[in-house]
Amino acid sequence: MKNLVIVESPAKAKTIKKFLGSDYEVVASKGHIRDLPKTTFGIKIDNNKFIPEYKISSDHSDIVKNIKNLAKSATNIYLATDEDREGEAIAYHIAIAIGKDPKKLPRIVFHEITKDAILNAVSNPRNLDMNSVDAQQTRRLLDRIVGYKLSPLLNQKIRKGLSAGRVQSAALKIVVDKEREIKAFKPVEYHSIEAIFKKDLDSELIKFKAQKIEKLSIKTEKEAIEIVEAIKKEEFKVKDIEKKQRKTNPNPPFMTSTLQQAASSNLNFSPKKTMILAQSLYEGVNSNHGGLITYMRTDSLNLSKEAVLKARELIEQNFGDKYLPKSPVSYTTKNKSAQEAHEAIRPTDINYTPQLAHKELPKDEAKLYELIYNRFLACQMTPSISEIQSVFISGQKSEFKISGRVVLFDGFYKVYGDLDKDKIIPNFEIGDEIILQKISSKQNFTEPPARYSEASLIKKLESLGIGRPSTYAPTISLLTARNYVEIEKKQIVPTEISFTIIELLENHFKNIVDSEFTSKMEEKLDQIAENKANWQEILSEFYYPFMDEIAQGKTSIKSQKTTQLIGEKCPDCGGDLVKRSGKFGEFVACLNFPKCKYSRNLNQTQQKEKKEPTKIGIKCPKCNDGDIVERFSKRGKFYGCSNYPKCNFISNLEPTNEPCTNCNESNLMKKELKSGTFLECPKCKFKKQID
Repeated sequence: MKNLVIVESPAKAKTIKKFLGSDYEVVASKGHIRDLPKTTFGIKIDNNKFIPEYKISSDHSDIVKNIKNLAKSATNIYLATDEDREGEAIAYHIAIAIGKDPKKLPRIVFHEITKDAILNAVSNPRNLDMNSVDAQQTRRLLDRIVGYKLSPLLNQKIRKGLSAGRVQSAALKIVVDKEREIKAFKPVEYHSIEAIFKKDLDSELIKFKAQKIEKLSIKTEKEAIEIVEAIKKEEFKVKDIEKKQRKTNPNPPFMTSTLQQAASSNLNFSPKKTMILAQSLYEGVNSNHGGLITYMRTDSLNLSKEAVLKARELIEQNFGDKYLPKSPVSYTTKNKSAQEAHEAIRPTDINYTPQLAHKELPKDEAKLYELIYNRFLACQMTPSISEIQSVFISGQKSEFKISGRVVLFDGFYKVYGDLDKDKIIPNFEIGDEIILQKISSKQNFTEPPARYSEASLIKKLESLGIGRPSTYAPTISLLTARNYVEIEKKQIVPTEISFTIIELLENHFKNIVDSEFTSKMEEKLDQIAENKANWQEILSEFYYPFMDEIAQGKTSIKSQKTTQLIGEKCPDCGGDLVKRSGKFGEFVACLNFPKCKYSRNLNQTQQKEKKEPTKIGIKCPKCNDGDIVERFSKRGKFYGCSNYPKCNFISNLEPTNEPCTNCNESNLMKKELKSGTFLECPKCKFKKQID
């Protein structure tokens, strides 16, 4: 007779088994073993009561059978799934699936997979938290209602293969709104003045004619040139010197969102990859020391007293008293919706250093562990102190500012070892004469708003209260998998179909894409978990108004499907062939569908005929003999020399005959951007807008 411990992950089971010994059998459920059916709605509604119709999935039937057999002869059965709402729900479904009363089975929880934590959890079991189960169940039913009732409407009105989701659609609107801002943006030209004084000191023009110069105040090249010529005639002296001390505090330890953001910025990891690696570190998959970090799905900044005490001992031993604050540093999150049910993400053993991790773990795991370790250690160290230097150089009409910095004490940066180098300004006295070495003006254009990266979108979702730590990465992965967004150079770019979907949802289902509504729904789920709200009432409040909107949408929303004839007959039935849109893009199909099932890839129809090179009336800038011609390749249009292969000139931009007035070394090239058409110099990058 053995004690049976049931977890979700086989890797987790293997690590825990090491600590419990031969009296315990540890088995994994491999995630959710019961869920709503895939092919039907799966929710029975009777007298305003929502009854989920859970099924054991076919790929889990053997797992359930095995756990049942082990449970028959077990002395005790411990539910040891993760300590969050989803883990609580998984534990509940495991108990139901094996025919046990969920309220009677001991529930054990631990925030880290270490021997002490596991043994302590087994010695102190608790009851299953049914409020958390209800909250997770409500989330699941809400998502099923939205997905199962709204997605068919999108398929009917726009095209097949589309889906909508409660969190996914709100996140997609944020991305689409940003793209709308970018498309509506109109660049404004402005000029900046750059000067270098003796000793190669870069400076910034802050005043001219006793008027402060704002970023957009020098609007024309003529005005900039006049200012430059006037400044060249001036003599300069040191007008004032300012020195200020600045204290920089360390960042708090990681929670899920900030870990994903830092891993994206510092390690170039996607949120999905970060969470996979963090899961492996938590479970101790590749370590002989058990779990290496605490639970990685958390919105808490709390730290255990024991962990902080050990960190302080190591800081004092390795770095000295001056790097150790007088008392432990504590942090609280600014996010009002944070549950703070766990600790922040930290190493389970401060003596397991990044150096050891790099010897034992796979490369990417070691990198992520080092990021977590250093952040935790640094958060318990003293601030860094810098001296910010400002020297003001004054002429007759102008004033420049030279900035510098000196690190007086590195503080927590000692852990990272990557503090920026000092930018030291030479010693000056007020009244010292200083010689201007070089001055020039530079043409600039205001930039459109930046698109979201995966990291910045997670930060936005968190700030708006959309989703929870466990949903950030899956939401972005889902948008990418559905081809609603693409990741281009770390930027999230919505596809064309996303604008159509969001416009329809904005006009007919405002709540689904409203960030405030989605955030308030998360708060209601929190209230259910805290036993402050009834989950059946929350579902009713959402379901009936939503279904009224669905019913109205079926009649009031006009179909956006278009039938575009391609001028060919179907080889199977003789009907007209049309271009259609599907989940994976456009294709050709028979107009007599579904009677005729003929279809083919659009590329088979749209193979472009080879075009003869077209002269554009410009001589080749490289050989000055051949003509520039327009050519085409698989990647699109480009420009080359007619004397190829004797002359190998090639450009993606269209050459012009207009010389660059800034450097006089090259002709300008035409550049098409979303914000307009520009002429740009390939040498000095001078740019001007032409429409």
